[in-house]
Amino acid sequence: MIINNFIPTEKIFENSINSNSSNKTNSIEGSFQNILKDNLDKLNEKQVEADNMTSEFVSGGEVDLHEMILGMEEAKMSLQLAIQVRNKVVEAVQELTRMQL
Repeated sequence: MIINNFIPTEKIFENSINSNSSNKTNSIEGSFQNILKDNLDKLNEKQVEADNMTSEFVSGGEVDLHEMILGMEEAKMSLQLAIQVRNKVVEAVQELTRMQL
């Protein structure tokens, strides 16, 4: 039983490969940059929120102690993750520079 009679030719694949390879380099660079910037912005927001909650708690505001501690720990863990990602990227770049051509 034949389900689909469509038989693709090689021309279809060549056109999609050529167009995708030129678009991928631009989209990969842009997407990596955007992802990195977005995640660093989120990290900064967590740090600022934790600082604001701590300041409000110290000044006598209505902030629950457990919420403040959770916010601080979340900001701390996010910063540690960002540092580890940075370290891995630095290691990868160093490894690439050590490669012989």
